[in-house]
Amino acid sequence: MATRRTINNLKFRRRREAKTRYKKRVALVTGGFDRLVVRKTNRIIIGQVVRYNEKGDVTLARADSRELAKMNWPGRANRATAYLTGMLLAKKLKDKSECILDIGLNSPVKNAIPFVFAKGCVDAGMKVRGDFKIDENVYDYSRIAKYAKELNGSKKSQFAAYTKANVKLDEMPKMFAAVRDKIKSMN
Repeated sequence: MATRRTINNLKFRRRREAKTRYKKRVALVTGGFDRLVVRKTNRIIIGQVVRYNEKGDVTLARADSRELAKMNWPGRANRATAYLTGMLLAKKLKDKSECILDIGLNSPVKNAIPFVFAKGCVDAGMKVRGDFKIDENVYDYSRIAKYAKELNGSKKSQFAAYTKANVKLDEMPKMFAAVRDKIKSMN
């Protein structure tokens, strides 16, 4: 016989949907810092600086990887795009108070996209609590360009989105540096 669930033993809706860990959220919110929220979808990377308010969180600044298209960056949801989007968010943020990184349900893995995003924010002048020592080769496309050269066209489907956009992978490190310099020169 099936048991009936009562209102008393239902979990919060966002917990049931595996969207929020409430213990972690309470710890982040009660810390008194603004949160640097980083989320990755299949196609874009989204970053926000959020301040807690009793009536609801307030977003201070927001950036996503689609905005990099204006700077001729063929953005995908990868580390290089995360770094550049983090820099863009830091340039948009007017209130330069210290933030704490909120990676949501992601596992804290070395060189993961949320940490590369935070590194981009720190490099653009934002104060983020934590130590983000990440080697530049992880996110500057030099490794991807080298890998594509080693493949020598044997796995074309792996880089099909770039070839469809008429982007040469061996030129990507130069494009990365150019976009990074554009973002650094923004006010």
